[in-house]
Amino acid sequence: MAMKKLFDRVFDGSDEMFAWAEKSIAEVSAKYDDSTPVAFPNTAYFLGILYAMTGKKNQTLGELKESLAWARSQMTKEERLDDVFTSGIGTACAAEVIEACKYIGNNAPYAEDAPYLGHVTDAEVRELGVPLVTGDIPGFVVLIGAAPTDELAVEIIKSYQNKSIFVFLVGECAKQAERMGVGMGFPVRVFPVGAELPSVAHVVSVAVRAAMIFGGVQPGDYEGIKKYTFDRINAAVNAFDPVPDITVACGGGAIAYGFPVITNDEKDMWPVPRSLIIQPDVKQFVETAIEARGMKVKITNVDLPEGVGYATAFEGEVIRRKDMQVEADGSRHDCLELCRAVDLNDVEDHKITVIGNDLDTYEFGAQMNLALVAEVAGKKMQSDFEPVFERQFHAWVNEIEGVMHTGQRDLIRIRVSKDTFDKGFRLRHFGEVLYAKIMSEYDAVVDKCQVTIYTDADKVHELRVEANAIYDKRDERLKSLNDEGVADFYTCIMCQSFSPSHVCVVTPERLGLCGAVSWLDAKATYQLDNSGPCQIIPKGDATDEKIGIWQNVDDAVNKYSMGALEHVTLYSIMQDPMTSCGCFECICGIEPMTGGVVIVNREFVPTTPLGMTFSEMASMTGGGVQTPGYMGHGKHYIASKKFMAADGGPARIVWMPKSLKDLVHDKLNATAKELYGIDDYAEMIADETVVESADELDKLMEFLTEKGHPVLELEPLI
Repeated sequence: MAMKKLFDRVFDGSDEMFAWAEKSIAEVSAKYDDSTPVAFPNTAYFLGILYAMTGKKNQTLGELKESLAWARSQMTKEERLDDVFTSGIGTACAAEVIEACKYIGNNAPYAEDAPYLGHVTDAEVRELGVPLVTGDIPGFVVLIGAAPTDELAVEIIKSYQNKSIFVFLVGECAKQAERMGVGMGFPVRVFPVGAELPSVAHVVSVAVRAAMIFGGVQPGDYEGIKKYTFDRINAAVNAFDPVPDITVACGGGAIAYGFPVITNDEKDMWPVPRSLIIQPDVKQFVETAIEARGMKVKITNVDLPEGVGYATAFEGEVIRRKDMQVEADGSRHDCLELCRAVDLNDVEDHKITVIGNDLDTYEFGAQMNLALVAEVAGKKMQSDFEPVFERQFHAWVNEIEGVMHTGQRDLIRIRVSKDTFDKGFRLRHFGEVLYAKIMSEYDAVVDKCQVTIYTDADKVHELRVEANAIYDKRDERLKSLNDEGVADFYTCIMCQSFSPSHVCVVTPERLGLCGAVSWLDAKATYQLDNSGPCQIIPKGDATDEKIGIWQNVDDAVNKYSMGALEHVTLYSIMQDPMTSCGCFECICGIEPMTGGVVIVNREFVPTTPLGMTFSEMASMTGGGVQTPGYMGHGKHYIASKKFMAADGGPARIVWMPKSLKDLVHDKLNATAKELYGIDDYAEMIADETVVESADELDKLMEFLTEKGHPVLELEPLI
């Protein structure tokens, strides 16, 4: 039998995907007319690939049929490399048509198809923003097909996971992982998409939506989308032998977007383009993919028992009560975590001490007291950095496989799974993690570090009293930090790897919109690397302090946005508001009837009183653009005295989800009391229990009137 050209395999595979899409269209057309709505859930980007590549929204079955015809037009069949790649993109679009048909008349077609999950929501894509730009997620990989054995499938998945690379699973490899007991789902960054190949469209959709969400690339900018994914999305494909023509065609699309394909199938793979890599040894897939796409993997050497992984991929792991060996719960027992700056002479570097009983003295399921205390010393160390380090304990401990951490200060909860305990994990390993991370992340200011872990009940109680006095002192110090009282602000351009023109301006009263960078964090980041993402803005004299205009701020955003921005106000949502990258925790937008603003957080899925979901509101800003009337921001900025200060401040807030209101309740009340003399201000703000949609604005006005909300006394914003 004559060898088949790779080009012909792509073209034949494209034909196969198109025929499949035609069949899917015919099947749904037999049940529904052309006006039937078409949509993936919880996205403002419609059918992501088709919207990105054509600019068409595809909101009905009739429009979907037209887009399938467009996808067919891309499947050119000349023996030129461009035709192979164009056909590959057409194949991806046809795959999206197939997947869209599954969602017609069924908003959750994968609900009963375990372990598969299908569509990735906008909120999940945005959640990836910060770890992608910081390198905590170095990139993505898509595994397609079945590994030679279940054990090899798990070995490859775990190897990627231990390097914090996000893994998508398409086809039988997901079933292999399920059989071997691998934890899967978005939080642990192993995402089984679908059993059939067209489900790979959901992965491509993540990449092209990132271009629109973070990069500000406009829908329909065909070349701009490809350039963004090629330049800024680190992804690769692993395709297990046998690789059928239809998968080869999808591989052509992957390469067109900039994602190399690694396979152990050597049959009919000629001529071999540079981004198609034949790797006969599947055990080498991981290193080959990392090298081929240039993923920068962060390696922190931590002394943990064999078989216990350490990576950001484990940060979202949930340990159920039935699976936990032991728990430390600050709401039931004395628990705390504390970082203290001490004199160099008072620290023995890498000394780890356990005072009290170790984990192996507790019965299965037991409760315990626990204090994690890190003492750090360095010539450049400042006491202001203590809470910066301490806040990282949450992430660092969570990155241990089989350990779950929630809360902070003396209200932490830590669970250790039975599996991790059985592999030899003990208390000293908490110390090894804290030591390794402090010394690797903050080596510019820390010269020595020692960690002490306490479980002795009397000692932990004594430490808790001492720690609370320290926390209180810090809080008083933080209260004294305000925008008027400092000489410098800071830029943060960490997100520019995804959002090239976005610049955050971080002040004591306005943290970064991702919620992860406070003024102290930015200060510490600058101290660690004075050429890094956080740069000093000498404040100087204000041009207009009420609205938040400083010439030095304008100069800084102009410089660090490469001229894309000229003016930014820090305290207004209406005039030159600060840009957003796309990974903001919350977004607020004007509600014209009340003259107030609606705030929604990323986790809230339903529609807001603006008639839009979070994703739809968020699509109106992001990508480094300024959108008057809309603003991305962090959750804790809501209670800041500088929140929309030029436009009426927190008094403008008329609605937010109850879960978000509960989170900021106490601090928002304190701010309102100080600014307006109002008690229990949070109770004046409506939530979804009062108003669920834009059809109920009369209810919103009635509620605000009944409560005497201060927004009713303010001038309209528009």
